[in-house]
Amino acid sequence: MKKRKLNGLEVSAIGYGCMGLSQGYIPTPGKEEATRLIHQAFDLGCTFYDTAARYAMGANEELVGAALKPIRNKVVIASKFFIEKNNEDSSRDRLLQDLRTNLEHSLKRLGTDHIELYYQHRVNKDIPVEDVAYCMGEFIREGKIRGWGQSQATADEIRRAHTVTPLTAIQSEYSMMARAFEEDVIPVCEELGIGFVPFSPLANGFLSGTVNADTQYTGQDARRVITRFNKDNIIANQPLLDLINQFAAAKNATAAQISLAWMLHKKDFIVPIPGSRNPDRIKENLGAADVELTDIEYSRIEDALGKIAIHGNRTDEDLAKLRELK
Repeated sequence: MKKRKLNGLEVSAIGYGCMGLSQGYIPTPGKEEATRLIHQAFDLGCTFYDTAARYAMGANEELVGAALKPIRNKVVIASKFFIEKNNEDSSRDRLLQDLRTNLEHSLKRLGTDHIELYYQHRVNKDIPVEDVAYCMGEFIREGKIRGWGQSQATADEIRRAHTVTPLTAIQSEYSMMARAFEEDVIPVCEELGIGFVPFSPLANGFLSGTVNADTQYTGQDARRVITRFNKDNIIANQPLLDLINQFAAAKNATAAQISLAWMLHKKDFIVPIPGSRNPDRIKENLGAADVELTDIEYSRIEDALGKIAIHGNRTDEDLAKLRELK
């Protein structure tokens, strides 16, 4: 597979988001099947795997770490920490101590002595980004992490943090259905030489073209609370799928591949991380790296997208409510 660089960190042009192997979409595969899926992605050229301490309360890190152990020196692991403000002691030293504890726990679960890319899992508005950046710099100097990033950060937060310890990548939601970060964040990443890693690049599977108005989601499936999966919104968003399918037919590709090829064409520092629990879908998604749009095709898609209204969205607040359900 083709390679790309996230501020110097070389990864496959398309990565693998591993969250869905443990939570978010049902049914989740068993450990053996999940391991086979991770190995399949590697065999197809994927060298970039994304997990987080919060996914399934650490179980996803354990799963990913165990699966990648035989090929650890051939892959890049990205994980994330989530940190709350310590109301008793908000000093930088205490923050460093708390973050170190989080990092050591992740390293243990992953079964490794370093993490290539360590993100702040959502920027905590109560903790100065400069303080977090300082701590990340300490971990880089110690060799515990190779680089760091932020998730869902604003352009201002990126600039402030980058001044203290240069950022490797920003991970945020981005797809044909969620393009807000094109306004300022992606341009700032380009200006500063920071990579951009879209999660949900297929809009939680909507852009794969496999969803219809009769599809229903139950239990702990995240799509229950993502409004683009409401019946009325599925119908209203059909023009977008028609557009993608038109280009897919012309390129002998799939809807998912056109969606991924579109963002790969946009900037050479964008590395999407679609996730799937289906072997055929993994092959399809990673195969998008070989689907090249011409400048004319890309411009036609851009022009058409500008005329299509998108209905429905996803919010962190809605997903948090889903996690609270028993």
